[in-house]
Amino acid sequence: MFSEELWLENEKKCAVVRKSKQGRKRQELLAVAFGVKVHTFRGPHWCEYCANFMWGLIAQGVRCSDCGLNVHKQCSKHVPNDCQPDLKRIKKVYCCDLTTLVKAHNTQRPMVVDICIREIEARGLKSEGLYRVSGFTEHIEDVKMAFDRDGEKADISANVYPDINIITGALKLYFRDLPIPVITYDTYSKFIDAAKISNADERLEAVHEVLMLLSPAHYETLRYLMIHLKKVTMNEKDNFMNAENLGIVFGPTLMRPPEDSTLTTLHDMRYQKLIVQILIENEDVLF
Repeated sequence: MFSEELWLENEKKCAVVRKSKQGRKRQELLAVAFGVKVHTFRGPHWCEYCANFMWGLIAQGVRCSDCGLNVHKQCSKHVPNDCQPDLKRIKKVYCCDLTTLVKAHNTQRPMVVDICIREIEARGLKSEGLYRVSGFTEHIEDVKMAFDRDGEKADISANVYPDINIITGALKLYFRDLPIPVITYDTYSKFIDAAKISNADERLEAVHEVLMLLSPAHYETLRYLMIHLKKVTMNEKDNFMNAENLGIVFGPTLMRPPEDSTLTTLHDMRYQKLIVQILIENEDVLF
């Protein structure tokens, strides 16, 4: 009896530790995504939130890499995450938070998504194995660097990249490199739970309810992508890509579990695939 009580107590402690670690990891991911980093200020500095002096010689506070706001670490918890990013501070397109990029350029969706999809629909919808076939990695990296360097002026035309699989590869890479996935960490488990519902109508309703929880930039990006992928499936007789095949490709690309667990990822793969498949097949109803 005594050993059982000890075991239960130990399990409770382990659960608290696991929860604490997951919480810290999520906070770190969110901090990176929103561009808030601990900063050492040279010379006297005052918090731009509470107006009090920032004491210390090193790591006196945090600075937002998007808008340049300087605040105490504690004050950063009270600052809204709706700052207007300064374009001068956005040094790249890939690996940049989706919402930050959209706000900085005052667009509905990231330019990468618009430009790549426009190019793919212009010359690649009938390409066999579209999105399944990979392009050359070095050429995909070239496209990434072009967007990071030239932004919306990046040239991804057929004259420069005749293989459409390079463009699809660059688009998939953009989604994989997002610090917060298109289907965000805080909605991930809700989407997985929705996918597990056996009744098709109830499952669709549950997916729709979770979609409403996405931020505007993430929702609009996902909506636009699903409309595009629906067009891909309409050319299935040429490209051999149906909603299920695209779900296999885009499931792990658009959604990742908050905790970095290989076991969770493997277990959830079929549900990730199913969610994307449902979004494609029902894009006209869900969005």
